[in-house]
Amino acid sequence: MKYTITCILLLITTLIFGQQITYSNWKKEAKTEIRLLPKYGNAVKTKEQKTSDQELIKAYLEKAGTNRKASDLLVKQGFDYLYKQDLKTAMYRFNQAWLLDSTNADVFWGFGAIYFSFEDFESAMQQYDEGLKLNANSSNILTDKATVYMTRFMENHGDKDFNLAINNFKKSYSIDPKNQNTLFKMSVCYFVKKDCENAWKYYNECKKLGGKPITKEYTEALTQGCKK
Repeated sequence: MKYTITCILLLITTLIFGQQITYSNWKKEAKTEIRLLPKYGNAVKTKEQKTSDQELIKAYLEKAGTNRKASDLLVKQGFDYLYKQDLKTAMYRFNQAWLLDSTNADVFWGFGAIYFSFEDFESAMQQYDEGLKLNANSSNILTDKATVYMTRFMENHGDKDFNLAINNFKKSYSIDPKNQNTLFKMSVCYFVKKDCENAWKYYNECKKLGGKPITKEYTEALTQGCKK
C-alpha cells in the first residue's frame, strides 16, 4: 500500500519533475531578473525595456491578429517549455502573454504552474485565484487548484483538503466534462479514498476520450486495488 500511495502522489502532481534550476537559485536570480516574476514583478521598466516590449507586441500582433490570440499563443509556448523542464523560458513566455493581454486568465494558470513545479503550493494557489477572478469558469485552473488541495491531502490526510479538491474537480468537470486531465485526477482522488465505483467511472470516461494522461502504473494500481 505504501508503494501505491507514493505512486499516486507522483501521479497527481504530474508537473513536479527534475528542474534545470533549484528554487533557491530561482528566487535569488529573480531579485535582479524581473522576467522570473509574475507580471514582471510590477517593476517600473526602463526606456529600453519599454521599447523592447512594444516591438514584441507589434511582432505578435502581426503574427496572431489580436492581443488575445497572441497571448494564447505565448501561453501555449510557455507550457511547451514547461514540459521540457525549461522553466525560465516558460516564465518569459507567460510574462509576454500577460504583456499582450493582462486579462487572459490562462496567463495565471501558467504562473501557477511554475510555482507548482517548485512545490511552492501557496504561491501557486495565489496565481490560480487571481486567474479565477478573471475567469471563474476556467476548467484548467480549477483542476490545477484541486490538484494543490489533493497534494496537501496526500501529505496530511485532512478531510478538508480532500473535500476542497473534490469540489474543485467537480466544478471543473461541470464546465468541461471532456477535460482528460480533470477526469484522470478525479479517478485518482476517488481511488485514494477507496471509492472504487467513482474511480472506475472517471477512469473509463477519460479512457473513452483517449486516456492521454493515464499511465500504465495507475491502470495497474486501479486494477489491483479496485477489482471489478
